[in-house]
Order: sequence, then structure tokens, then C-alpha cells
Amino acid sequence: MKINIQSLHFTPHAELNNFVLDKVTKLEKFDHNILSGDVCLKLEKSSTTDNKVCEIKLEIPGNDLFAKKQSKTFEEATVLAVDALQHQIEKLKN
Repeated sequence: MKINIQSLHFTPHAELNNFVLDKVTKLEKFDHNILSGDVCLKLEKSSTTDNKVCEIKLEIPGNDLFAKKQSKTFEEATVLAVDALQHQIEKLKN
């Protein structure tokens, strides 16, 4: 699976990129037909600390899956988005 990571309004550290790659790659265990994944990390202008957003789009033959989660850290937002996609994949299989 090919994974593209894009960041808006900031420059990510290599550790963050590796974390995101690791988490998104684990979705292949649930569906081997995933063609690619597009991840967008962005900072939203907000008065709260929950301003980190992770959007993930998975290309799967027949269906594209999408999840968007917002949290205090990019890592937490990524984990939440990957969990949401995992549930979507499980629903598709049933």
C-alpha cells in the first residue's frame, strides 16, 4: 500500500511521519485490497487546545473510506482516525 502524508500549516518531525506510517500500514491486516492511503495533518485555528486534525482517505476497490478526527495531539488524532477506519472496514466485510 502506498501512503501519502501531507501536512498543512506546519512542518512535521520525522518521528510523527513514522508514527503515522506505522499506524496506517497496520490497516492492511484488516483488508489486503487497500490500494493507497492519503493522510492530511493540519493545524486548525481555534481557541481550544484540540486543534490538531488528522484526515485519512483509503482507496479500496469499489469503496473509498474516509475518517477525520481532531484532538490535542496529532498522534492521538491519528489513532482515533485509524480506529474509525478499522470499524468501517469491518462493517464492509460483514
